[in-house]
Amino acid sequence: MQRENEKRESALKNALAMITETNAAVSLQREAETILACNEQTAAAGLTLTPAQAAALAQTRAESLRRTGRVEFGGGITQALIRAFCDSPYLTRENYAGTLGELTEIFYAFKNETLDAVTDAELLEKMRALFDGPCGGSTELLAGRELPDFARKVRAGGRADGE
Repeated sequence: MQRENEKRESALKNALAMITETNAAVSLQREAETILACNEQTAAAGLTLTPAQAAALAQTRAESLRRTGRVEFGGGITQALIRAFCDSPYLTRENYAGTLGELTEIFYAFKNETLDAVTDAELLEKMRALFDGPCGGSTELLAGRELPDFARKVRAGGRADGE
Protein backbone atom coordinates (compact mmCIF):
# COMPACT_ATOMS: atom_id res chain seq x y z
CA MET A 1 0.00 0.00 0.00
CA GLN A 2 2.79 2.44 0.90
CA ARG A 3 4.59 1.59 -2.33
CA GLU A 4 1.44 2.38 -4.35
CA ASN A 5 1.10 5.73 -2.55
CA GLU A 6 4.74 6.54 -3.33
CA LYS A 7 4.18 5.69 -7.01
CA ARG A 8 1.08 7.89 -7.14
CA GLU A 9 2.87 10.72 -5.39
CA SER A 10 5.79 10.44 -7.80
CA ALA A 11 3.45 10.40 -10.80
CA LEU A 12 1.62 13.47 -9.48
CA LYS A 13 4.90 15.33 -8.94
CA ASN A 14 6.01 14.48 -12.48
CA ALA A 15 2.69 15.62 -13.93
CA LEU A 16 2.83 18.87 -11.95
CA ALA A 17 6.40 19.50 -13.14
CA MET A 18 5.34 18.96 -16.76
CA ILE A 19 2.37 21.32 -16.37
CA THR A 20 4.57 23.97 -14.73
CA GLU A 21 7.19 23.70 -17.50
CA THR A 22 4.52 23.91 -20.20
CA ASN A 23 2.92 26.93 -18.54
CA ALA A 24 6.29 28.68 -18.27
CA ALA A 25 7.06 28.00 -21.94
CA VAL A 26 3.65 29.34 -23.03
CA SER A 27 4.11 32.41 -20.83
CA LEU A 28 7.54 33.10 -22.35
CA GLN A 29 6.13 32.69 -25.84
CA ARG A 30 3.29 35.13 -25.13
CA GLU A 31 5.72 37.64 -23.65
CA ALA A 32 7.98 37.35 -26.72
CA GLU A 33 4.99 37.92 -29.02
CA THR A 34 3.98 41.00 -27.04
CA ILE A 35 7.54 42.31 -27.24
CA LEU A 36 7.60 41.75 -31.00
CA ALA A 37 4.38 43.73 -31.34
CA CYS A 38 6.33 46.77 -30.08
CA ASN A 39 8.28 46.71 -33.37
CA GLU A 40 5.40 48.59 -34.99
CA GLN A 41 6.12 51.58 -32.74
CA THR A 42 9.91 51.32 -32.60
CA ALA A 43 10.47 50.85 -36.33
CA ALA A 44 9.99 54.62 -36.75
CA ALA A 45 13.15 55.07 -34.67
CA GLY A 46 14.95 52.44 -36.76
CA LEU A 47 14.88 49.89 -33.95
CA THR A 48 13.29 46.46 -34.20
CA LEU A 49 13.80 43.13 -32.50
CA THR A 50 14.00 39.72 -34.11
CA PRO A 51 11.93 36.83 -32.76
CA ALA A 52 15.10 35.40 -31.18
CA GLN A 53 15.88 38.73 -29.49
CA ALA A 54 12.30 39.02 -28.22
CA ALA A 55 12.51 35.50 -26.81
CA ALA A 56 15.81 36.35 -25.11
CA LEU A 57 14.26 39.48 -23.58
CA ALA A 58 11.31 37.46 -22.31
CA GLN A 59 13.77 35.03 -20.74
CA THR A 60 15.78 37.90 -19.21
CA ARG A 61 12.59 39.26 -17.67
CA ALA A 62 11.67 35.87 -16.20
CA GLU A 63 15.17 35.38 -14.78
CA SER A 64 15.26 38.93 -13.37
CA LEU A 65 11.94 38.40 -11.64
CA ARG A 66 13.17 35.13 -10.17
CA ARG A 67 16.52 36.62 -9.10
CA THR A 68 14.92 39.65 -7.42
CA GLY A 69 12.10 37.65 -5.84
CA ARG A 70 9.48 39.72 -7.61
CA VAL A 71 6.15 38.63 -9.05
CA GLU A 72 4.25 40.33 -11.85
CA PHE A 73 0.66 39.84 -12.80
CA GLY A 74 -0.48 40.64 -16.29
CA GLY A 75 1.91 42.20 -18.75
CA GLY A 76 5.53 42.63 -17.92
CA ILE A 77 7.48 45.84 -17.77
CA THR A 78 9.36 45.09 -20.99
CA GLN A 79 6.82 46.76 -23.26
CA ALA A 80 6.74 49.90 -21.11
CA LEU A 81 10.51 49.91 -21.02
CA ILE A 82 10.67 49.64 -24.81
CA ARG A 83 8.23 52.54 -25.21
CA ALA A 84 10.14 54.63 -22.67
CA PHE A 85 13.57 54.12 -24.26
CA CYS A 86 12.98 53.50 -27.99
CA ASP A 87 13.77 57.06 -29.01
CA SER A 88 16.86 57.45 -26.84
CA PRO A 89 19.75 58.86 -28.87
CA TYR A 90 21.99 56.23 -27.27
CA LEU A 91 20.16 53.22 -28.68
CA THR A 92 21.29 51.82 -32.01
CA ARG A 93 20.41 48.73 -34.00
CA GLU A 94 23.60 47.14 -32.73
CA ASN A 95 23.04 47.71 -29.01
CA TYR A 96 19.22 47.82 -28.82
CA ALA A 97 18.43 44.27 -27.69
CA GLY A 98 21.37 44.01 -25.30
CA THR A 99 20.65 47.37 -23.71
CA LEU A 100 16.98 46.48 -23.25
CA GLY A 101 18.05 43.30 -21.45
CA GLU A 102 20.33 45.29 -19.14
CA LEU A 103 17.63 47.89 -18.52
CA THR A 104 15.17 45.13 -17.64
CA GLU A 105 17.53 43.74 -15.00
CA ILE A 106 18.23 47.24 -13.68
CA PHE A 107 14.53 48.05 -13.46
CA TYR A 108 13.67 45.05 -11.26
CA ALA A 109 16.73 45.50 -9.06
CA PHE A 110 15.85 49.12 -8.39
CA LYS A 111 12.17 48.42 -7.78
CA ASN A 112 13.53 46.46 -4.83
CA GLU A 113 16.13 49.10 -3.93
CA THR A 114 13.47 51.82 -3.78
CA LEU A 115 11.29 49.56 -1.64
CA ASP A 116 8.49 49.95 -4.20
CA ALA A 117 8.11 53.56 -3.04
CA VAL A 118 8.07 54.71 -6.67
CA THR A 119 5.66 53.57 -9.35
CA ASP A 120 6.83 51.71 -12.42
CA ALA A 121 6.21 54.81 -14.51
CA GLU A 122 8.20 57.01 -12.13
CA LEU A 123 11.13 54.62 -12.11
CA LEU A 124 11.10 54.33 -15.90
CA GLU A 125 10.99 58.11 -16.22
CA LYS A 126 13.92 58.50 -13.83
CA MET A 127 15.89 55.75 -15.56
CA ARG A 128 15.39 57.39 -18.93
CA ALA A 129 16.36 60.85 -17.68
CA LEU A 130 19.52 59.50 -16.06
CA PHE A 131 20.38 57.22 -19.00
CA ASP A 132 20.11 60.05 -21.52
CA GLY A 133 21.55 62.65 -19.14
CA PRO A 134 24.45 62.11 -16.77
CA CYS A 135 24.99 58.47 -17.80
CA GLY A 136 25.42 59.30 -21.48
CA GLY A 137 23.80 56.00 -22.47
CA SER A 138 25.85 53.88 -20.04
CA THR A 139 23.91 51.17 -18.22
CA GLU A 140 26.96 50.68 -16.00
CA LEU A 141 26.76 54.27 -14.73
CA LEU A 142 23.00 53.99 -14.43
CA ALA A 143 23.13 50.88 -12.25
CA GLY A 144 26.38 51.62 -10.46
CA ARG A 145 26.19 55.33 -9.66
CA GLU A 146 23.02 57.22 -10.53
CA LEU A 147 20.23 54.84 -9.50
CA PRO A 148 21.88 53.82 -6.22
CA ASP A 149 22.01 57.52 -5.29
CA PHE A 150 18.37 57.93 -6.31
CA ALA A 151 17.35 54.83 -4.31
CA ARG A 152 19.13 56.12 -1.19
CA LYS A 153 17.24 59.40 -1.46
CA VAL A 154 13.92 57.59 -1.92
CA ARG A 155 14.57 55.27 1.04
CA ALA A 156 15.47 58.31 3.16
CA GLY A 157 12.01 59.68 2.49
CA GLY A 158 12.69 61.73 -0.59
CA ARG A 159 10.24 62.14 -3.44
CA ALA A 160 10.26 60.03 -6.58
CA ASP A 161 12.10 62.83 -8.37
CA GLY A 162 14.97 62.26 -5.93
CA GLU A 163 14.58 65.49 -3.96
